[in-house]
Amino acid sequence: MPEEDLVDIKFRLYDGSDIGPFSYSSASTVDVLKQRVVSDWPKGKTMTPKTANEVKLMCFGKILENSKTVGQCKLPFGDVGGGGVMVMLVVVQPTIDKAKSEKLDMVYKFSWGLGS
Repeated sequence: MPEEDLVDIKFRLYDGSDIGPFSYSSASTVDVLKQRVVSDWPKGKTMTPKTANEVKLMCFGKILENSKTVGQCKLPFGDVGGGGVMVMLVVVQPTIDKAKSEKLDMVYKFSWGLGS
């Protein structure tokens, strides 16, 4: 793999700590990055993702789609300064099981006078 095809990425967590940096191919998908975040998540954090689906990655103010590649996430006007590290913000959004979701929906409807 040519060296210019690699992108260094570190993941900034909610408390300001980082995972990485790691080198990824420009062809690596966001889903691959999310799986790495879950597998390398630091022990002892108050919020811990169980699956990659609970992780959202943000870069340059945008939430990244799983199918996007690292190459597509780079700045549109090229790299700023050689040897830089791309920083992606990690947001953990735990999934709500169906029973909890239905209960929350019922509470919402009741509080707005939409339910009986």
